[in-house]
Amino acid sequence: MLASLGERISAVFRATAPDPFVIAVLLTGVTFAAALVCTESSAGDLVSAWSSPTDGIWKFLGFAMQMCLILVTGHALAASKPVAGLLAQLASLPKSGKQGAALVAFVAATLGTLNWGLGLIAGALLARDVGRSLARRQIPHHYPVLVAAGYMGLMIWHGGFSGTAPLKVSTDAEIADVLPVGVALDAIPIDQTILSPMNLIITGGLIAIATVFFPLLMPKTGTPATLPDEDASHEPEPGKPLIPRLLEDTPIVNWLLVILIGAWAVGYYFPGSGEPSGLRSLTPNTVNLTMLMLGLILHGSPRSYIAAVEDGARGCAGIIIQFPLYAGIMGMMHTSGLTAQIASAVSSNATESTLPVFTCLSAGLVNLFVPSGGGQWGVQGPIVVESALEAGVPVPKAVMALAYGDQLTNMLQPFWALPLLAITKAKARDIVGYTALVMLAGFAWVLLGLLVF
Repeated sequence: MLASLGERISAVFRATAPDPFVIAVLLTGVTFAAALVCTESSAGDLVSAWSSPTDGIWKFLGFAMQMCLILVTGHALAASKPVAGLLAQLASLPKSGKQGAALVAFVAATLGTLNWGLGLIAGALLARDVGRSLARRQIPHHYPVLVAAGYMGLMIWHGGFSGTAPLKVSTDAEIADVLPVGVALDAIPIDQTILSPMNLIITGGLIAIATVFFPLLMPKTGTPATLPDEDASHEPEPGKPLIPRLLEDTPIVNWLLVILIGAWAVGYYFPGSGEPSGLRSLTPNTVNLTMLMLGLILHGSPRSYIAAVEDGARGCAGIIIQFPLYAGIMGMMHTSGLTAQIASAVSSNATESTLPVFTCLSAGLVNLFVPSGGGQWGVQGPIVVESALEAGVPVPKAVMALAYGDQLTNMLQPFWALPLLAITKAKARDIVGYTALVMLAGFAWVLLGLLVF
């Protein structure tokens, strides 16, 4: 029954959702029209705001690079031989399709709390390897359920250490990087967001829900799927001259950079003299630098690492082309006063208890049209911050409410599933019905948590 319901949900989604780039362009037009009608801004004012090099279309260039690097460094780490080998060993453990689904969901969700790129790619690799292992042992299973379980890192990620919203309010510089001038907000350390008791309980519950729910979606009988061939390894080129071979195919160059980053990491994470660890004020930059160091260590050679980075960079196309459009939308909304109008309307119709719930639900809806967590923070973040300040709601709680709504409807919006689908050779329509059902359970848990805390 659950599988049949999931298929009907995915059919509706397939029939109604256009490409995310098309949605970003349409949202630009809708925002322009709304600002023109609802504010005193002229068409010329809006064009100037949209094209502004400081607060318009080009504002998110650094932000977009941060998000690309989170994906690429996470991908590279997951594709390293030690991590890929560990995943392959784990894939041999399940003795049934249900066990396989539980394992994939748990690993993908747990790694997603460390880095969403790592969780996404490791989840895809493990789903593929579990499917291969079960097929070789002629154990019945339903491969799309395994692939859907591999996507669970994107239902958890915003409550983890690479979550955009909490990281983009952790320092004054990160706040200024996205939020428009005039939005007054003090830096919020991650022990009030990511490491808060509320988030630890909510995120832990989401991991448990994913782990328990996916075995229930696995049919009692199934047919082992036809899976992709084993991947070609990046072996050294035959006949390469000695000097290029030493520099490209040995750890020498990697370790030069690892030593430099390692010296920074020791001082940042273990400062001594009673100073707080940098863990309390993580930013996308510090997360990316840490992931870069780990990837260089595990790959062992520049050639291997760059090959993995090139594979991961294919998933950045949406970020590169859509983030400027989201920045332009935010520029028009803020400059015209549309952001302030929406924030005032939201805060006047919400209480301290209901605003976080409304924020979560609205963020889930916005995510269907703005499928990037970073892009959504740029568009909706100013509204959430100003609404919370006006309604007297703790801003850290409002930030996390937005984060939860954004991540949950990733299960309906397969924008970030593209790298997973490429690795597993599955199709979005194969998995969305299953992920949608888990999303509903996740929403129930998150909304309960927002009301309790």
